[in-house]
Amino acid sequence: MNVTLVVPVYNEQLNLNTFIDEFNIHYPKFSELNYNFDIQFVDDGSKDNTAAILEALANKYVYVRAILFSRNFGKESALFAGLEHASGDLIIPMDVDLQDPFEVVFEMLKKYEEGADVVLAKRIDRGTDSYLKRRSAEMFYKVNNKMSSLKLEDNVGDFRLMTRQVVNEILKLKENQLFMKGLMSWVGFDTVVVTYVRPARNEGDTKFNFFKLWNLAIQGITSFSTLPLKIWTYFGGITAFISFLYGLKIIIEKLFFGINVSGYASLMVAVLFFGGVQLIGIGVIGEYLGRTYLETKQRPKYIIKKSINENQRAG
Repeated sequence: MNVTLVVPVYNEQLNLNTFIDEFNIHYPKFSELNYNFDIQFVDDGSKDNTAAILEALANKYVYVRAILFSRNFGKESALFAGLEHASGDLIIPMDVDLQDPFEVVFEMLKKYEEGADVVLAKRIDRGTDSYLKRRSAEMFYKVNNKMSSLKLEDNVGDFRLMTRQVVNEILKLKENQLFMKGLMSWVGFDTVVVTYVRPARNEGDTKFNFFKLWNLAIQGITSFSTLPLKIWTYFGGITAFISFLYGLKIIIEKLFFGINVSGYASLMVAVLFFGGVQLIGIGVIGEYLGRTYLETKQRPKYIIKKSINENQRAG
């Protein structure tokens, strides 16, 4: 059975050799279980020595393959490219910083042997993440699972095992604005979960800041739910109805009781409030229109500058 590890990297020169050393420690155990492994790296336009190190590793180890992007296209595109170029019967995306432990791969393989098509690796302890990252991730999963018909497993990233059939179905999806966690969940299949404690990052800093995570969350919600549009439709209808009742109240008070209309201050508050509501609504619509606009361009998800060892395959 051939297994491909898909490893997107961006400015990870400090972690590449350590990752390979760790893999080599576990490789004999994988072989004992009759699994042949290869590693498909995807360099997402790194600015450091990542590309040179990948070339050196590919020259040294026959199981190392890599594709180099012409520029930084983002992790979602890099992961999709890795799936497209993966050759194994089983495919496992994982991070190069060793926060996705190889020990968990053995548990995944066991669940596969028991009949699972997809094995999710769920983090039960995110103590190495900042408080803000933990809370924002928790909020994202809650909001997404309430707004979307697609339910995502809490605290599950890209680290998972998928069969070749699952990956082939993912690759049939043609959208350019990618939210890979959603796409990998959308295709379905028999799915089980294994849990693990996420260790600290081996070297360097994470490439995802709060702004990038926020944009990814927005992309995830707008990719699989139109509920935000419906919310603003309902809100607009309710607001219009309340405004009608308030206007009717003013007319009655003026005609029958001689009460003057409220003054300038209350009018300004109402104008500013409804102006803000309209701008927010326009922003929500703009998110969907922007995604539609980008999809209609039909640009490629990525451009490959160079391929390394692509003639080598697992086994």
